[in-house]
This record gives sequence, structure tokens and C-alpha cells, in this order.
Amino acid sequence: MRVRKTPIREKVGEVKLKLKNDIGDMNVLKTLCSASLLVVMASADARIPVKVETFPLNDVRLTQGPFKHAEDLDIRYLLGLDPDRLLAPYLKGAGLEPKADNYTNWENTGLDGHIGGHYVSALAYMYAATGNEEIKQRLDYMLSEWKRAQDAAGDGYLCGAPNGRKIWDAVSKGDIQASSFGLNGGWVPLYNIHKTYAGLRDAYVVAGCAQAKDMLVKLTDWMMNLTKDLSDEQIQDMLRSEHGGLNEVFADVADLTGKDGYMQLARRFSHREILDPLLKQEDQLTGKHANTQIPKVIGYKRIADLEGDESWDDAARFFWKTVVDQRSISIGGNSVREHFHPSEDFSSMLTSEQGPETCNTYNMLRLTKMLYQTSADAHYMDYYERALYNHILSTIDPVQGGFVYFTPMRSGHYRVYSQPQTSFWCCVGSGMENHAKYGEMIYAHGGDDLYVNLFIPSVLQWGKVRVEQRTSFPYEEATTLRLSCSKAKTFTVKFRVPEWTDASRMELTVNGTAQPVSVSGGYVAVSRKWTDGDEVRLTLPMSLRAVVLPDGSDNYSFMYGPVVLASRMGKQEQVGLFADDSRGGHIAGGPQWPLQDMPVIVGDKDELLSHIEKVEGKPLEFKLRGVRPERYEGMVLEPFNRLYECRYMVYWPVISPEKLKAQQEELARVERERNALEAATADKVICGEQQPESDHFIQSEQSRTGSQGNRHWRAADGAGWFSYRMKTNGREVARLRVTYAAGGKDVAATVSVDGQAAGILGQPDGKGMQTVFLDLPEGVSGKDVLTVRFAPSGKSSTPRVYEIRLLVADE
Repeated sequence: MRVRKTPIREKVGEVKLKLKNDIGDMNVLKTLCSASLLVVMASADARIPVKVETFPLNDVRLTQGPFKHAEDLDIRYLLGLDPDRLLAPYLKGAGLEPKADNYTNWENTGLDGHIGGHYVSALAYMYAATGNEEIKQRLDYMLSEWKRAQDAAGDGYLCGAPNGRKIWDAVSKGDIQASSFGLNGGWVPLYNIHKTYAGLRDAYVVAGCAQAKDMLVKLTDWMMNLTKDLSDEQIQDMLRSEHGGLNEVFADVADLTGKDGYMQLARRFSHREILDPLLKQEDQLTGKHANTQIPKVIGYKRIADLEGDESWDDAARFFWKTVVDQRSISIGGNSVREHFHPSEDFSSMLTSEQGPETCNTYNMLRLTKMLYQTSADAHYMDYYERALYNHILSTIDPVQGGFVYFTPMRSGHYRVYSQPQTSFWCCVGSGMENHAKYGEMIYAHGGDDLYVNLFIPSVLQWGKVRVEQRTSFPYEEATTLRLSCSKAKTFTVKFRVPEWTDASRMELTVNGTAQPVSVSGGYVAVSRKWTDGDEVRLTLPMSLRAVVLPDGSDNYSFMYGPVVLASRMGKQEQVGLFADDSRGGHIAGGPQWPLQDMPVIVGDKDELLSHIEKVEGKPLEFKLRGVRPERYEGMVLEPFNRLYECRYMVYWPVISPEKLKAQQEELARVERERNALEAATADKVICGEQQPESDHFIQSEQSRTGSQGNRHWRAADGAGWFSYRMKTNGREVARLRVTYAAGGKDVAATVSVDGQAAGILGQPDGKGMQTVFLDLPEGVSGKDVLTVRFAPSGKSSTPRVYEIRLLVADE
């Protein structure tokens, strides 16, 4: 299908630039954008139609409550960053002198510039959401410096990736050396540049910065020219490297310009390895890096919407359903150590310090919004609400304002919070955006219907109608809308009926007069001619639920309405609570409390709710009974999003009295062995996993990765090899502990440390994993960093190496 250009679309950016920050002018923008959308849709019948349209952020203002507080803290965080330090990688990439040094952390160790893209997106969202002029000035400055860098490049290029020109030049010639986390020696440069594309798009579409559109088109033309001589097979090979949602932004450019060449580029950048199984409704996600895949699916959905491709739309919906129903926990997050674990085994979720990653939920909410708009299915909003309240809101420190990377589900563990001058992880970038766009899904509209989807205190300006939502939900089980309009207007208000409420107990009043409650399509509707000052109130009865893990194991989380309940477990030993600028500073690496000492509920899983009693006079606070050890009897349950800077518990094992002793003894044995190994480990690498390998500065040639069950591995073929830089961390080290498996016939590997032979990994016995210990060469003692290298030993390939540990002398 050819995407046809429309005159209105070409004028929108110019009009946006002239708008001021008053609600009336912003409504002009909204009207123009909506008109543009309708014109395009009218000329493109093949598109998947939008059934319900969300409001642009500039039409909604938060008024009070925890979401407004998080928004205010995010403004402070955004303004606390030095734009010149974020811009330094871009200026260097253009051959210009930077005004300041790069920030540290991921911003000067290979992913230089990725936060700059997120930052521009966050500024755009925040300006639209609040009209804050200081935020707008910061946005304008970022764009002006980006433009200076792009102009200096001369060909539309704009990127902060180190050695970017060298990497892209090799790619253009067909020299593609791709891996899951690398491309031609760079740390995910495609993922990096995607953040720049997204920043430019958001600056134009969300904040109305006209110059951003021209810059976006130029950068897209640069990519089109870069890849024009590459075959589809070469593009697909390159897409093995994490690349964010490049297919989505190229589809966006097609929509903004009406040029179908950009849509062809979007399809070329759609990774078939992930798409093809989804088209067959097959779940092949186990072992894959979770957040690498979600943006790809967002792109499939965007292309499907623009071209009316129902098969790609079905693929996106199948992915969403698979991840939400089978791979997500009660807070709405997914993944362990950044990867999808087996959907039938969530045990690693309950033991790892690296639980759901915030970026994953950020992207799942973006996909959810798209699916909701073309379906009007309230079920999507149920997930959106759950993830928003319990994961996203919980990932900002309500005092310090820092952001969270991993949210461990390991009982008794804790989270780490970023700091503005030290922390530049991916989840800092998406975190800056998360808390700037809480208003985007509260309301929606379709024709003369106004949808109320989230119960958050806010004001909506819908044309000439002002809608104020007054509520302290979820502490109040109701919400009230007050409507203001100069002239009476007929329309329908539709309140979402959440999955957690009992519709038969809901009560609806208009100006204090009871109305019938009739549920249709997941909504309660009120149709009338509304006049100035009308109020409509809906009660939202809430109750307790026990939610089992998706694998069906006897581990339960408790919810009251949409809110996940959790318990504080103390503030002890939260090592690195506020992150430094180390590569692993986002991981809560402090002591892991023994699981056998953590609370369990002793009783019948069918009678779980009988163990919980509400605390009188304290909304959303409960006590848990029948808990062992006895010191935890009566432990308090409260909203997880209210807990911060503490150890906590979200999932409780349920066990019968007869099995309690045996289970505790087995847990104690496993924990003793694990703790002994960790105490003897100076450093470790989980091979085949993106972040551990990146943190250890992997180098490789002719190597490959894969997974078996929940374990990842790396191997090298032919003349290939791979190496890691491992730290002694000030300890006297003596041996390597290597876990490996065959993965084929006649395999072996030579292991060297700083160029000196350390031993041979021979053909493993059998098909299972085995562990060997190799003494370190004498010449490497006293060094702070050791390079550990694996290469085939006269064989066709190395074994599959799963884990490498550097052990201290007294192990």
C-alpha cells in the first residue's frame, strides 16, 4: 500500500512551533493533529482503524496524588542533568569540540549518547504534560545542539556511538559482524541511534518542535542511503544486534511524510527471526533478551496499523498475550537477568537479585496503548493499570527521585536507585520518560464518547468541555467527574469496569441521583445532555485476591483492587542503595538473606484469604496471620508502590505443616552451597547474556550464543575466539571455575589468561553440563584485571561455555 501525503500533515509542524502553553492554543494543536489523522485515514482505507483515540498529553494535567508527585520529582531530575555532558558524544561524533566531558557509567564506556535520545523524549513528554517553560528551554537547547552536530556531519548523520563512522562505513560495505549486543565492535550502536530517532520524533509529534521533523527525515535518509546496497539477508543478519524499535520510527517517518520508501525501510528493519514464529502463533521467547524483542513487536504493530496488515497485527497481539498472561508477575513486569525464562518455571524469579527490568514494562505499556486504540478492549487497560500502579510508579524514589533498573522478587532483597550525576543505564532513560506521561491513558474518546480508563486526579480539556476527575483512589473506592462547559452538550461518559471490581456492587449517580448501572463492552455508560457543573460519581468496590505465579507453583502475591500488596523487611545491609557510576552499579549486590529464613504461609492454599485481616482505620493496610517463622506473625501488607529504600517481600510460599521442615532443610542446603561459592568468587561472567558480557568488555570473532533451558552459553568456531576482562577486586585469586557442555561432537578449547596458557576444556563427559577448575598462570598474580580467552583447541569449535568464575586462593 502506498502511504499518500496530505497537505495538513505537512503544515502541522509549522503550526506547532508557534503555539504557546495555554490550554486554548494547545487545543488548536490537538484539533489539527486529529484532523490530519482523519484525512490520512480517509485516504488510506487499508489501515487498521482506530476505534478509540487517546488524548495528547497537552490536553491533560495531573492535579494531585502520587503520580503528580512522581511527575514533579521527574522535572527536578531532568533539570538536574547537564545537557552539555549529554551532548558531548554527539558533538564528538560530528567532529566538533564538546563543551563538557561525557557523563560516566554507560555514557563513556561504549553506549555514549543513548541517554541523550531518551532525554529529548522525556523533555518533550514533560513539556506537553506540564507546559513547564524551563523544560521547553532545555528541549530547544538540546535540539539546537543536535542540529549543529547534524549540520556539521553534512549527510544527515547524528549519533553519539563511539567509532560510529567506522562502524557504519563497514556496514555500508556489507562487512557486518553482528551479535546480540554488538555490531562491528560497538556496543549495540543500532539500539543507541534508535534513541536519537525516537527523541526527534517525540520532539516533533509530542512537543511540536518543527525543526525536529526535518532532522528526523534527514537522519532516516542517511540510514536509507547507508543500507541501500545491502541485501535483505544482510539486513536480517545485522538485526541480530539489538536495535530498539527502528522499524517503528521508520514507519512513523512514512506516516509523517507520506513517502512509501520509508515504509519499505521499516519492513526491511523488521526482524524475521522474531516475527515469523509470532505469525504462526508460536512462543519461542524462552532464553531471549526480553527488552530486545518488545520494541520490535511495537514496530510490527505500527506497520500493521499503517498498512492494514492483519497478520502482523495478530502477531503483535499474540506476543502481548503470551508475555502478559504467561510470562509476567503480579506487578506487571517480566524477565530475570533481562531474559525470558521458561514460562513453566518461575523459580529463578524468586531467587535472583535481578528481577523484572523497568524498560520491559515501559515498552509493554507502549505496545498496550497501541493495541487498545485499535480494539477498544478494556482488558488491555486492566494490564496497563496494573503495570502502571505496581511497577512503573514503584520505580521512582519518592524522596530522592532516582530510578530503578531491576525490581527483585527475591524475598528480603531490595532495589537500587539511580543518581543524576552517576547513573546512565537504559532504565534511567526510559525512567525519565515514564514519569512524564502518566496522563496519556487516563482518558480517551471515540466520536461523542468520552472514556474514563484510569482513576487518577486530573483535568482534561476536551474541546470546549473541561472535565475534572476528583478522587483519592485507590485509598477511596470511588471517583467523581465534574464537567464544565459554556453551552450544554450531549455526549456519553464511559467508565471502565476493571477486572478487579464487582460490577453488581457498583453505584452510579449524576448530581446525586442514582442511575442504572449497565455494563457493556467493559464500560458503564452515561448518556445525557451535560450542563455546566454536572457531577457524575462511580463507586469502585475493591476486594482481596490471591494471585498465583503463572507457572502454577505454590507462590502467591496479594492484591487489593489493582494494587499489589507487599511487606517491608527492614533497611539493613542495602549495599549500593544509591548507585555509583560502576558498570554494575544498577544491581542490588548486597547480602542476599537466606530464603529458608524468609516468611512462609503455613496452611491450605484454597483458604489463603482467611490469613489476611484489614487494619482498622488504615486504608490499604492489612496483617498476615499463620506465618512462619513466628517472628513474622502479623506482618503488615501495604501497597508495593508505597515501599522504598527498604528490603521487601511480594510473593509468599504456601506450604502444609507436614512439608515445612523438609523444605526448609533443602532450602538451607542449597543456600549454604550458593553462599560458599559466592564468597569464594572475585568476579564472574554469565556467558551469552548481554549485560554481564558487556560489563566484562567481551571481544570475539566467529563466536555464537544460545540457551539451554534457563542457561545461556557462548561458543567459538573454527579460527574464532572470545574473551572477557575479569576483575580481581583487590583479592588474591588462584583459579578459574568454568561450567561448560559439549554442544556438538569433537569439541575442545584452549583457555588462556593474559596470553598465558591456563588449561584445556576437553570433550565433556555426556551431554550435561560439567565444571572444571583451572589454575591461573604464575605470571598473572597481583594484577587488577585479567583477560580470559577461549579458542578452539585444534577442533571445529569450543564447547558451550555457560559461566566463568574467578576464585580466590582459599576457595
